[in-house]
Amino acid sequence: MTRGTGPRQPGGGRQMAGPRDGRRGAPGKKQGGHSSPSPRSRGEGKRHEPERTARLSPPAGRGRPPEQRDGGRARGHTRESENVRSAPHPEPLPASGEREKQSAVQTVTVTPDEAGMRVDRFFEARFPGLSFSHIQRIIRKGEVRVNGKRVEPKDRLEAGQGVRIPPLKLDQPKPARADSETDKTRAFLKSITLYEDADVLVLNKPMGLAVQGGSGTTRHVDGMLDSLRDRHGQRPRLVHRLDKDTAGCLLVAKSRFAAAALAKTFRSRSARKIYWALVAGVPKPRQGRISTFLAKEEREEESFMRIAAHGERGASHAVTYYAVIETAGQQLAWLSLKPVTGRTHQLRAHLSHIGHPIVGDPKYFSKENWQLPGGMQNRLHLLARRIVVPHPRGGVIDVSAPLPPHMAQSWNLLGFDLARYDPIEDAPEE
Repeated sequence: MTRGTGPRQPGGGRQMAGPRDGRRGAPGKKQGGHSSPSPRSRGEGKRHEPERTARLSPPAGRGRPPEQRDGGRARGHTRESENVRSAPHPEPLPASGEREKQSAVQTVTVTPDEAGMRVDRFFEARFPGLSFSHIQRIIRKGEVRVNGKRVEPKDRLEAGQGVRIPPLKLDQPKPARADSETDKTRAFLKSITLYEDADVLVLNKPMGLAVQGGSGTTRHVDGMLDSLRDRHGQRPRLVHRLDKDTAGCLLVAKSRFAAAALAKTFRSRSARKIYWALVAGVPKPRQGRISTFLAKEEREEESFMRIAAHGERGASHAVTYYAVIETAGQQLAWLSLKPVTGRTHQLRAHLSHIGHPIVGDPKYFSKENWQLPGGMQNRLHLLARRIVVPHPRGGVIDVSAPLPPHMAQSWNLLGFDLARYDPIEDAPEE
């Protein structure tokens, strides 16, 4: 494992010791019907607020030094000065008969490394040969019990709990792919790696590559991770998701210990994610907060997220901070976005809702008679630009992704300067 200042990868970042200083924006004035946010401490409970946007405090002349604007560089930390003490790697868990059909009921104990895992993810990790549909079925039928009680797939486990494992039907191990194919997959994953150590992998997911499989989707990141199984048969695990057409930072856990720790980090909203987008028009105010409820709606053969009312069945509260970095007249704006919550299509739905949809969005672009400027590709202009997350063994990982080719083409066409100060730095974390 790499401690302290992590290895630099092209376009990527480094691991830093200690907590990252955050700046809070001061309350702003109400403007244009948008109300001001009041920065709150991390420990304060979430408040459901009516739909609105609000002005953040201006940067007041502050700017990040050029060397800190891109690439997630460590701020003056060196390996010798960090003095970070890392915990030893946990011993690999026994295979638990993963390669053999289970013929009897057994009870297993949740280890500290598995604390916080979802029940369905626990089965996926313990029994890689078990199909997803079978996991859902045995949980739904009540064959899986935790401390003698029925559970749901999304329920979280605690260390020391006893999990009843019913007789399982494991899929036969798939024939090993040709070495050349496996090598190609590994080489591809290496080519898009922004950061890697013994526990964590950050990939620069290309636009158009699905994160997980689905109807008619056979090539996806989750499937490719099979090529990175270790000698114990354990494979890296996805920590979060990105839309198929969203490029950028994708966090992957390489160990069970890291998966459990990072899952807790995302649930507690300690992970900081920043996105870049090119939108139609220029939002007013230029810095603000979008707070709505979102609900999933099915339309023919596709689904999308719509704005919902507070209390509506299936509706979830969603909060996004935004800031304008640069504009091309009044036609286009380069936005920096900080989602506080992590709802499906949250950024795309929120920007469409305030009348500034993301350029190239096939689902949520709603501008009538809007013409795509010449020289731009009609592809989703949304990038998971940066992720800042506490490392499972101490310190901080801070990684940035470069613009994908179609966005780089648009930025060059519009003359946008990548070194410009990003005012989203002053947005509150909550």
